[in-house]
Amino acid sequence: MKPKGNIEARDEQLIEKTINRKTVFDGRVFRVEVKDVELYDGSVSQREIVLHHGGATIVALDDDNNIFLVRQFRSPYEKVLYELPAGKLEKDEDPMECAIRELKEETGMVAASVESLGEMYATPGYCSEIIHLYLATGLSKGEGNPDDGEFLQVIKVPLSEALSMIERNEISDAKTMVALLKTARKVGI
Repeated sequence: MKPKGNIEARDEQLIEKTINRKTVFDGRVFRVEVKDVELYDGSVSQREIVLHHGGATIVALDDDNNIFLVRQFRSPYEKVLYELPAGKLEKDEDPMECAIRELKEETGMVAASVESLGEMYATPGYCSEIIHLYLATGLSKGEGNPDDGEFLQVIKVPLSEALSMIERNEISDAKTMVALLKTARKVGI
């Protein structure tokens, strides 16, 4: 079997061919499909996939290496988490525009400069969500405007302290950890 498209020859035995798919849930935020897949050895297996438009998160870094976190209740865990400003992408929305919008809505901040820190696959075992990571600098403060039903607190923390919070598991949100660690590398911490 010859590899197709951008599939490398070494990946050939890892590729699964979709032979059937069925939508079992179609909600406001995501859709769930059950797929029948053919494996390299010819056997058939099933995959349950959450299809999600993705999201964007942004590190707001001031001139003194402070960052801004939001504290927000997260229902799946029944607790308040520390996170970076973030939001879900609307269909076909530019991820950077989403990050800039969420920064303004959640913190009131506007950035003179926004750059990409890359992207991450949040839960690749069953979900298509890709989270785009950004760094905002040259900050100016304005008024926040959270979405209806969104209640949060904004806190300013030195980046070095946020890294310690990761080590102490006080920050446990994956997108926040990855973006903060990438930011720390970028600024030499």
